Amino acid sequence: MPHEEADLAPVDSVAPAASGRTQIADHPLALAPVSAPASSVDGFVREFLKNLNFTQGVPLSASSPNDRYLALAHTVRDYLMARWLEDQRGQREAQSKGVAYLSAEYLLGRQLDNNLLASRLTDVATEALAKCGIDIDDLRQQEVEPGLGNGGLGRLAACFIDSLATMSVPSIGYGIRYEYGIFRQTFVDGQQVEQPDAWLSLGSPWEFPHPEAAQTISFAGHTETYDDDGVERSRWIPAWNVQAVPYNYMVPGYHNGRVNTLRLWRSVATNAFDLRIFNSGDYEEAVRAQIFAENISKVLYPEDSTPQGKELRLQQQYFFVAASIRDFLTNVLAEDFDLEKLPERIIFQLNDTHPVIAVPEFMRVLVDEKKMDWDAAWAITQQCFAYTCHTLLPEALEVWSVDLLGRLLPRHLEIIYRINDEFLLAVRERFGDDEMRIRNMSIVSDFPERSVRMAYLATVAGAKVNGVAELHSQLLRDKVLPDFNEFYPGKFTNVTNGVTPRRFIRLANPQLADLITEALGAGWTVDLERLRGLESFAEDPEFRARFAEVKAANKRTLNTVLLARDGLSVPDGHMLDVMVKRLHEYKRQMLKVLHIVTSYEGIISGRVDVKDVTPRTFIFGAKAAPGYVMAKRIIHLINAVGSVVNADPRVEGRLNVVFPPNYNVTLAERVIPAADLSEQISLAGKEASGTGNMKFALNGALTIGTDDGANVEIRELVGDDNFFLFGMTEPEVEALWAEGYRPSEFYQKDEDLRRAIDLIASGAFSGGDRTTFEPVVSNLLYDDRFMVLADYASYIAEQGKVDAAYGDQDAWTRSAILNVARSGYFSSDRSMRDYIQRIWHTPPAY
Repeated sequence: MPHEEADLAPVDSVAPAASGRTQIADHPLALAPVSAPASSVDGFVREFLKNLNFTQGVPLSASSPNDRYLALAHTVRDYLMARWLEDQRGQREAQSKGVAYLSAEYLLGRQLDNNLLASRLTDVATEALAKCGIDIDDLRQQEVEPGLGNGGLGRLAACFIDSLATMSVPSIGYGIRYEYGIFRQTFVDGQQVEQPDAWLSLGSPWEFPHPEAAQTISFAGHTETYDDDGVERSRWIPAWNVQAVPYNYMVPGYHNGRVNTLRLWRSVATNAFDLRIFNSGDYEEAVRAQIFAENISKVLYPEDSTPQGKELRLQQQYFFVAASIRDFLTNVLAEDFDLEKLPERIIFQLNDTHPVIAVPEFMRVLVDEKKMDWDAAWAITQQCFAYTCHTLLPEALEVWSVDLLGRLLPRHLEIIYRINDEFLLAVRERFGDDEMRIRNMSIVSDFPERSVRMAYLATVAGAKVNGVAELHSQLLRDKVLPDFNEFYPGKFTNVTNGVTPRRFIRLANPQLADLITEALGAGWTVDLERLRGLESFAEDPEFRARFAEVKAANKRTLNTVLLARDGLSVPDGHMLDVMVKRLHEYKRQMLKVLHIVTSYEGIISGRVDVKDVTPRTFIFGAKAAPGYVMAKRIIHLINAVGSVVNADPRVEGRLNVVFPPNYNVTLAERVIPAADLSEQISLAGKEASGTGNMKFALNGALTIGTDDGANVEIRELVGDDNFFLFGMTEPEVEALWAEGYRPSEFYQKDEDLRRAIDLIASGAFSGGDRTTFEPVVSNLLYDDRFMVLADYASYIAEQGKVDAAYGDQDAWTRSAILNVARSGYFSSDRSMRDYIQRIWHTPPAY
């Protein structure tokens, strides 16, 4: 029977002092450690019912599933809160060096299970809820994934802050509390339609706001100079401002009691409501300031194909870094802290170019507000920032027009100009009047319009610049920023990305986690290199059989999820061939489409006996940016091919295309453990690293991929026999471009390729309408920037080897086990150790 809430004892309150006013700091309760609720089943029941009654305001008998979920979340949060408060106090007292991670996105995933796991409460909570007549699985379904990230960049940031907490490194993540995520993807007639991602509509129990700690963030206006006791100084006279309200999320370490902080900023108006205007009848004008201010934190990555969109995105970037820097200097540092010692206290890590406007903001605060000498402030700045570059694509290295910067952040533009002038003076002193080098290295570019290159600014200001895989870091040094590498010997380094095994094995793949623990014992979750111990088990027939059954069970679970979520299915006995990542031409989903069409064309033409076709389900997961027309056409084509292939009786169910909309972390936790084949097929030299490739390998999928990004390191670790390599190398790509790449020549020479493209062009997947996918076909034949056609033959040949290998299930399972055993290097804990040793020099605080 469910417990009766009425039996709860009243909560004791703290009695006021008998006389006089007690200072907060002297009060015994202020000095005593904060106590967590009892970690027993009965204690958890009491805390849960108390939250249901006094936070949700309902008795158990009248509660909704959402009430019960919110009460459960608040109960778990209460257990974490005591430890979090203690850690905050300890960090303030120790004043040890920490990391401030500046990232425009954090793709956190659902929080309930992660927080239960970290705090060792999973079994306690499950049993406690059962005593109340509640199945915890029902409450899990109520949780909405936070819409705070888009793809790999945000998920990486989430993995990193998880590892920092698990390694007891003092850190704080800073970002934006978006009201809406990037968008919720739906398909209408196979085409992507973007809908608002209203993830906050039913409440977010994992956050707690602190409006009293809001920061005022200013924009626009003008600057002026003035005399400050004989020193000429500048000041910024802004035209308007907004308030940045912090929302804290707790980031628990795994089983170590450490709880760090993720602080996200929401934008609100300083004067949200004008009663005088409202009373005059102009209701819209009365709240105009509120609407304008709230737009800044409204949507993740606003569409920036318009001038207004570009301005809003720059507003977002400045908004969150300015609030974060001010928060650290005023709320985290001790009041009497000597700013000259800032490098001993903090390192700001710039996660890509989005937060780089923090550099001139930091200088503005030190020079204009703290009255520091320019040279001293610049020396401090160059020790307090480090920059991670996540791309090799020129279009992804952010550039802001001087006109926009001057309008929105006039003082910051002045600071950037001075940084650039002094930097170029140093370049001239080193290399002489080499004007081509000067133009190539200038932070301010004159072509095609006068603009500021943010990657260059980050490189000049950062103590270190790192790439995110060995190949990427090499190309960053040698091809993207070679002049800077020559000018700053030792500044460039590599930190290969990693993923947290807590979420992507322990939570996502509990049966595999249990099998690993049974084989290796506990401890591998925080020491992933121990997975090497599984190598010997790859030779054990019984272990292989159990591993294969885990994979089969994960496929059944995925099938159940997809049926309930989207009405899609994964047939029994199929290889699961998975490609899940952002839809971008360089990631080459089109190459996967051509493989499917080639297989289908072979069957319907009679050239291939359908009984000789390995049963495969091709799973896609991808969103295209709203303004990226070609990417959206490719999504339409994938869905169109799937509709035709899945319905054709000639295929006899041996080919199946599944494209669930709105792929996210929650779905990833079901897809990745079920996958047999991981598609990592970007053009060599274009993918910085990838982290999906790591997650798949850690969960026992074999990779088919190019030598690109972290694929290189995966292949080196798992061995060529356990990896399907195809395609050109990066030097071969460069050589083909140099000699003149003509994709139509590959089309003419390869009969299979020609048949596949002609089938698409014929209207076979568009109801006979040849115009529907003509832009995709033309793009392949006459543009093909990412050499899909050049790598097609190699890819198709390697897929033949995949079919042959999958035919020997025992050997395939052996290779899958070796992938798991040899992928321990790709833990985000190892990535954090590399950052600590090579860049941050921030020891753990035990």
